[in-house]
Amino acid sequence: MLIKCTECELQVSDKASSCPHCGYPLKENIKPKTCHKSNKRKRLPNGFGQISEIKNRNLRNPFRAMVTVGKNSNGRPICKPLKPESYFLTYNDAYAALVEYNKNPYDLNPAITVKELYEKWTTKYFDTLKTYASARAINSAWAYCTSVYSMRVMDIRARHIKGCMDEGTSTVRGNEQRPSATMKNKIKTLFNLMLDYALEYELVDRNYSRGFKLSDEVIKEIMTVKKGHIAFTDEEINLLWKNVDCKRYIDIILIQCYSGWRPQELGLIELTNVDLENWLFKGGMKTEAGTDRVVPIHSKIRPLVLRKYIESEQLGSKYLFNFIDLDNNLKDITFTYKRYQNGFNRIRDELKLNPKHRPHDGRTHFVTSAKKYGVDEYAVKYIVGHKISDITEKVYTKREFEWLKDEIEKIR
Repeated sequence: MLIKCTECELQVSDKASSCPHCGYPLKENIKPKTCHKSNKRKRLPNGFGQISEIKNRNLRNPFRAMVTVGKNSNGRPICKPLKPESYFLTYNDAYAALVEYNKNPYDLNPAITVKELYEKWTTKYFDTLKTYASARAINSAWAYCTSVYSMRVMDIRARHIKGCMDEGTSTVRGNEQRPSATMKNKIKTLFNLMLDYALEYELVDRNYSRGFKLSDEVIKEIMTVKKGHIAFTDEEINLLWKNVDCKRYIDIILIQCYSGWRPQELGLIELTNVDLENWLFKGGMKTEAGTDRVVPIHSKIRPLVLRKYIESEQLGSKYLFNFIDLDNNLKDITFTYKRYQNGFNRIRDELKLNPKHRPHDGRTHFVTSAKKYGVDEYAVKYIVGHKISDITEKVYTKREFEWLKDEIEKIR
């Protein structure tokens, strides 16, 4: 309903508190609405740090901010005071400081030590890894680097990294040992990645680990180890088939011999990625070409794969391959590389196979057999997850899965 303003006599709504034309108040005792701020404290995200109020002390700034720098052996966060300022007047001031710190964690602490950097970096890096074995490799390499733990990151140089590779020691099963050629490569990889992280946060002005290469002697030793993989002989394969039903883990060795999976990849194949109707399984890791690749299940190993599938369903496991010990302790049935290695070595020794055989040899046997029976070169690369450099094959050639199935069946 419209009424007249008593001041300017223009029409206004009867619900208006004041005239929109002249501003004259039309209703008395109208209090302007006020927006009440919530006193509820914002909750810090996991890993951001901690804020605590120091009571019973006459502090001008009673709220203390702590940052998370790592985790202890029980998985609980390790916290240290925020630098350079730890105490704040209000909770919200401390919260804002922690949020700013976590945008760039090291802006406030340029003198961070190598050990502190490792703890901060691994907290994030390990979350990106697909397997526990990858994290364990990093931790084992870090054990050789005690000489640089307390050094400032800004002071680290190539000579310090080489010192860890050449002179570092670690206690393994009660014995002190120096790094092997393979471990030297892991140590260098560790510093490559960790100092890349430090460079990103402007803790260092260059990555000294990437400024040098492994020596020719180390590379030669590594290549010698890689060349040590050998295929099984026909007699050994026949012996494995003869004992497949009476010795545990022989079936997994044979599946590897007819599919080319890496030992670590076997334990990561999920049941949801096993198609028993089309006889294929999907998995893989390590490289772009090797990740999420589809591999046909060879007709010779289909009964073995089916048996493992049924066994996994009975165990309630999400993975195709599982670890079952002799005591039937099913609390942890994860099929890790170490467990496969132990089972592989036991079968090798009990059947008196070549003592030089190692867990990777099933993959080597697959590639060797594929070449022996004339499997297409690109089919082999697709199946084992090797990089294809040929542009015509990689970009312009579209392969059907049936072609892969036909190629793998050439292996006898």
